[in-house]
Amino acid sequence: MSNKAVINTEKAPAAIGPYSQAVKAGNTVYMSGQIPLDPATMELVSDDFETQARQVFTNLQAVCEEAAGSLGDVVKLNLYLVDLDNFAIVNRVMEAFFASPYPARAAVGVKALPKGAQVEAEAVMVLGD
Repeated sequence: MSNKAVINTEKAPAAIGPYSQAVKAGNTVYMSGQIPLDPATMELVSDDFETQARQVFTNLQAVCEEAAGSLGDVVKLNLYLVDLDNFAIVNRVMEAFFASPYPARAAVGVKALPKGAQVEAEAVMVLGD
């Protein structure tokens, strides 16, 4: 019997392809990339980078909570930025959502993201000790 469970919440955007919002395997939750979509409209929240970054972390937070965790349980975060000049802004926004000790992280410059988003984030969360 598998200990794998799919995590899904209406408080985060529905998957726009053949994937789950997150999959829990044991006490580890692997969260798919979140782009700055409003879960109600499935449209980008804004063209403004900071607003997009806030929505990405809000969406990730909703998935964490559906999996009975929080952003404080995230151990690894991967960020994808269309413009690496926004690195300082995403750091500032991240500080509003995460507290020390911060998760391990990568920030990768990419050519484009789905639906014209400027930022995407995926995460790995570990529940319990």
